[in-house]
Amino acid sequence: MSDQITQLSKPRRRPNLWSVGAAVIAALVLMPVVAVIWFALNPTENIWPHLVSTTLPRYVGNTLVLMTGVGALTAAVGGGAAWLVAMYRFPGHAWLQWALLMPLAVPAYVGAYALVDFLEYAGPVQTGLRGIFGWETSRDYYFPQIRTRGAAIIVIAASLYPYVYLLARAAFREQSGAGYEVARALGVGPWGRFFRLGLPLARPAIAAGVAVVMMETVNDFGTVDYFAVQTLTTGIFSVWREAGNLGGAAQISVTILVLIVLLVTLEKYSRRQARFFSSGRGMRPVVAQTLTGWRGGVAALVCCVPLGIGFVLPVLVLTSHAMDAGEWAAPGLARALLHTLTTGGLAAALTVGAGVFMVYGVRLSGRRLPALLMPVTAIGYAAPGAVLAIGIFIPLAALDNRVADFILARTGYDPGLMLTGTAAALVFAYFVRFFAIAQGTADAALGRVSPSLPMAARSLGRTAQGTLRDVHAPLIRASLGSALLLVFVDCVKELPATLLLKPFNYDTLATRVHAKASLENITEAAPAALTITLVSLIAVAFLARANR
Repeated sequence: MSDQITQLSKPRRRPNLWSVGAAVIAALVLMPVVAVIWFALNPTENIWPHLVSTTLPRYVGNTLVLMTGVGALTAAVGGGAAWLVAMYRFPGHAWLQWALLMPLAVPAYVGAYALVDFLEYAGPVQTGLRGIFGWETSRDYYFPQIRTRGAAIIVIAASLYPYVYLLARAAFREQSGAGYEVARALGVGPWGRFFRLGLPLARPAIAAGVAVVMMETVNDFGTVDYFAVQTLTTGIFSVWREAGNLGGAAQISVTILVLIVLLVTLEKYSRRQARFFSSGRGMRPVVAQTLTGWRGGVAALVCCVPLGIGFVLPVLVLTSHAMDAGEWAAPGLARALLHTLTTGGLAAALTVGAGVFMVYGVRLSGRRLPALLMPVTAIGYAAPGAVLAIGIFIPLAALDNRVADFILARTGYDPGLMLTGTAAALVFAYFVRFFAIAQGTADAALGRVSPSLPMAARSLGRTAQGTLRDVHAPLIRASLGSALLLVFVDCVKELPATLLLKPFNYDTLATRVHAKASLENITEAAPAALTITLVSLIAVAFLARANR
């Protein structure tokens, strides 16, 4: 009896707005992944044995080769460039340390179109060689094939290495200069300081960047499709859009999810016992050495090569084509720009707002369920856009039809498809795909706010909403601005999910470029590609300014 009285006397913690909202956001982010797994386990026509015996090994093999090649190349290029700009001063250093971020503004598929146009038989390189040496046909000389798996690795790495560069540069700059001074005093040379001191300390940051790059490599569709490299992502398009088999596409999607989970697990396991800490308040920053003569020239050249391949070459090639394009006057280009800005801007605002709401709600409520769900929501970023498209389109289409039928039965008015027939499904896909960026940024930013500040505000009568608005918001504004820019840039460049979920006659810049380039019409694809680059470059410039 006493136990019953004790239980009755305990106050029950009722769910509040913050914990319920956090749980709802987590459910929305996880819904597409759960739907894909359900479709894979319950296919209407099971073609899994056929896939395993025919195309799946080729899809998996090409995907693994691309992931490994791009990951290794971006680690070398991004880590090496970060080491040079953090530890040395050389000609062009002041602008190169920011210019190295510019390839973020050029989608990999745009770089692929430009590279093929530059190196193909009718391009300026081979035309110039034939003119110089008097060759008449391709039989008179050897030139390597362009649309190959190796070229795809180079193009994708040139577009994605800034992810590694940005994290590695921050890691190198935060290291103690005392360790490097001791190493130099002991006679350790530049290579020794890099491999024995700098690289081990920066390895967690480089590994995190490489993991993001490899996830983006799996997500790529435009580049591998243009180079005719069959990967798991192209397999989803083939099985779903061409063969009309949702279950088979979902099964390929689950294969991708398993691959991504193994990648993330391996990355975390590889550094499970690695612990690196700064030495405290008195830590001296690294004093950069000045490189002159041929050493400075080599350092500048090493940094210019990835910048040239990832940004300068695509922009120059596309600019030369865009001068002759009639696409500039086409009304479809202006509509595509408006659609891109609208969907990208709305998705970025919703994603960052939901990320802040969820993190703040989890911290405020103190409940276990939202806290357990929050890390799981990062799986949206790991899932490629084509995978999320499958998990979003089918449930939303079913909901759309039921709502439309209900309204028609009650009112006699047919509203049509309000979700899948508009850009709502596209915005939702961007929301799920890039929620991890907003959530991670908000979590890190709120974690840097001293607990005494919100406690003081609450003790003075501020509500939870008022504390977030008046105390937290001014302190985390810069971090949230960076998150907004990152999500917006990724939305502008996203191609697979956009191709699969865009409504009829609703083009974005990315789908317009793909439509023109897939017909080998680079000249008419150039204006939209340059517009993507310009819009993304403005956002990257603000991002670089925020990270000074």
